[in-house]
Amino acid sequence: MTFVPPGSGWPEDPALPDTPVAHDPAQVVRLAAASRTLGELTARQSVCRACPRLVAWREEVATVKRRAFAEETYWGRPIAGWGEDRPEVLIVGLAPAAHGGNRTGRIFTGDRSGDWLFASLYRTGLAVQETSTRAGDGQRLVGARMLASVRCAPPGNKPEPAERTACFPWLAREIELVADSVRVIVVLGGFAWQAIWPALREAGYVLPSRRPPFGHGAEVEISRGGKTARLLGCYHPSQQNTFTGRVTAEMLDTLLTRANVLRSL
Repeated sequence: MTFVPPGSGWPEDPALPDTPVAHDPAQVVRLAAASRTLGELTARQSVCRACPRLVAWREEVATVKRRAFAEETYWGRPIAGWGEDRPEVLIVGLAPAAHGGNRTGRIFTGDRSGDWLFASLYRTGLAVQETSTRAGDGQRLVGARMLASVRCAPPGNKPEPAERTACFPWLAREIELVADSVRVIVVLGGFAWQAIWPALREAGYVLPSRRPPFGHGAEVEISRGGKTARLLGCYHPSQQNTFTGRVTAEMLDTLLTRANVLRSL
């Protein structure tokens, strides 16, 4: 088996053996729209097989593994949204990493980018632990939820346009299901910034007529059902960005502190 079977006992696995599986983009549309709760949606996200290239890659990685993790079982499935059911803060990225989320079963976990992010979330009061190593490690988000615009680890960390389109209904439906409680959306990186705008529109948000450019600290007011929320741009804490100083711990802390303040206003 090149992936963890649903319902086999993996910590925080949202799916069961009989969870419906999307085998093509049309089925993603149907299953996302028919998901009445976050539980249904995340279960269906976590067993999706709609993109053949991504399915083959995530399962190959889970089989071959990285030498440092050779003795570990890899998750090898799509990474579902994770965190509180009624979040005030959404944290949105592009896609899980091959030896990060694809291994650990939790988004933004198990690599250096995740180490930076969770350390900052802890310092700013949005997480209860400084690190997150894998699903079931005791980590918990405080008033927050994490999700990715593409749920499978892509080769070269670059999903193809058709793959982003196929995964779009999962993203839009998850945002729609939590929108009533959300006050702040933190978007990690320019690719996620591009993906979030059509998903917000699909989820019923009123957006500016012109999309503001992405940048660290960019802040945009959006609304839905008469309630306002803030969209915050944040440079991704990738190794390239942190090694070069484009992103510092202080920059992350300042932005996430801003998100934590806004969620309580």
